[in-house]
Amino acid sequence: MKRKTIAARVLLIIYSQVLIALASCATTPASEMAQKLSPGTVKLFLPGFIKSSERKLAKKPGDWKLSLEAGSYCIMNANAFIQGPASMLPPAQYQKRDKEYARAKKEYLRGVSRLRAALDAKYPGINQASGGSEFKRYLANLGKDDVEMLYWTVAGTMAAFSIDPLDVSLSVKLPELTALILRAYELDPNWGDGTLDDFLVLLYGSLPRDMGGDKEKAKLHYERALQKSAGRNAGPYVSWAEAICVPEQDYQGFRRNLEAALAINPEAYPPLRLNNIITQRKARYLLKSAEYKFIEME
Repeated sequence: MKRKTIAARVLLIIYSQVLIALASCATTPASEMAQKLSPGTVKLFLPGFIKSSERKLAKKPGDWKLSLEAGSYCIMNANAFIQGPASMLPPAQYQKRDKEYARAKKEYLRGVSRLRAALDAKYPGINQASGGSEFKRYLANLGKDDVEMLYWTVAGTMAAFSIDPLDVSLSVKLPELTALILRAYELDPNWGDGTLDDFLVLLYGSLPRDMGGDKEKAKLHYERALQKSAGRNAGPYVSWAEAICVPEQDYQGFRRNLEAALAINPEAYPPLRLNNIITQRKARYLLKSAEYKFIEME
């Protein structure tokens, strides 16, 4: 039961965060497309980009750029167009939701496998490191150019775990995943216009204290995320609303943050356009379903 509770909290991490993909992969065809087209159109084209990337990767196994492209495409597809919509289905459609969640988990792990293969090609043995001094040596060897790969690996694995908290092969990776994302932050805290800060808002805000949760650290990274994104990213507002305001039953803070997210003009900053459009859909859903999250809504 405790594992299910933890998974439910970790689930908060996924929806708000992974959507940054099309912004951070700024040189890929999908990112350029996302700056101009609607989410529905991107949804139609993304599977084709995935297949194309994987065909190229099959000819050059372990290639860093191709692995990052193929892996991140799979993860963003699972998040933005499978798990995300399923999470907003009405309770009566739980069978459809669970079916879509299972499909999303498969897609997440498909992406993670591409990323892990590239990491192991660059750092042989990193995927088998059991922790302790051995794993710390790998962490020390990671460089700034590894940050994007680390982000996607952590996000995709946590997403898969959030869907299936009884998968022990994923739950045992939580300490490793936390260490990897913190190392990524050490290497490049400004990556993705505050994306890592936004991730840490949810990590520190969602986990129990005995597993590393820390609301003061969550607040620090929330403020940094807003500063680094210059208020152009809806993600930090939604992250704070879910990870902090809901557990504290702070409806006013919940509503204030979601309204701030909705006040952003997605067209004003193309690199975050798709991310903001989809995150704002989530914000609207959260506002509409607030009565199920709060005892009092004065």
